Amino acid sequence: MADSDIRVDTWDACVDFPIFDAKTRSLKKAVIGAAGGVIGANSSKTVVVEALRDINLHLEHGDRVGLVGHNGAGKSTLLRLLSGIYEPTRGSCRVKGRVAPVFDLGVGMDPEISGYENIIIRGMFLGMSRKEMLKKTDEIAEFSELGDYLQMPLRTYSTGMRVRLALGVVTSIDPEILILDEGIGAVDAEFMKKARVRLQALVERSGILVFASHSNEFLAQLCDRALWIDHGQIRMDGGIEDVVGAYEGPDAAQHVRKVLDELAEERDGTSGAAGTA
Repeated sequence: MADSDIRVDTWDACVDFPIFDAKTRSLKKAVIGAAGGVIGANSSKTVVVEALRDINLHLEHGDRVGLVGHNGAGKSTLLRLLSGIYEPTRGSCRVKGRVAPVFDLGVGMDPEISGYENIIIRGMFLGMSRKEMLKKTDEIAEFSELGDYLQMPLRTYSTGMRVRLALGVVTSIDPEILILDEGIGAVDAEFMKKARVRLQALVERSGILVFASHSNEFLAQLCDRALWIDHGQIRMDGGIEDVVGAYEGPDAAQHVRKVLDELAEERDGTSGAAGTA
């Protein structure tokens, strides 16, 4: 597909979750506390949680969009809408391009088979072909630093080892539309630095990125635009610094500005070195 054909468009998209047995006020409160949406009722008087309301979003090749907002605001629901996991209850959502949804690093991995076999299965789960993943196996093995463990069943791995393998696979794919929900956990700091370099390369290879994260530093490194999601609606759409500042305050915005300035200095330094070579 040509780069110009890769698009994501939503028009007044809504996602409702019906609660058919919500008969008491206390139960409604429990449901809304867990789901994070807004309670309403549909035409048949069924109680619903309005997880997303009136989402208008238009993305094209080159867009790098971060999602900010409190837990339960609707960020993950929006990612799942764009991935095709949820259909809009009202309005519409149209996605053109191969989507690689990365919500949980462990999804698509089998504890009873080897690390090598899991590389193939997880890659195919993310839209790659078996042939493509076979070509990437050696570099994934080198990145993960798991050595002979790759021949052993995944159930023998520690949590950190599983994350290493999953990160190696995820960061090896070539997506047109990358939908990323931050789920990076038990790895040591040194390995995390290496993983971030690969994640940045993954983002550069993707046509469109939509990334939900609570790390302002990570958002600033990977995105140039942000959406503040609040109670299932887009409260603000703009530059990373402006949106984070509106959501978290001036100190957070200042931190984002520092990260952006550091990135700019790195790029200028790289360009200068290349120019004198």
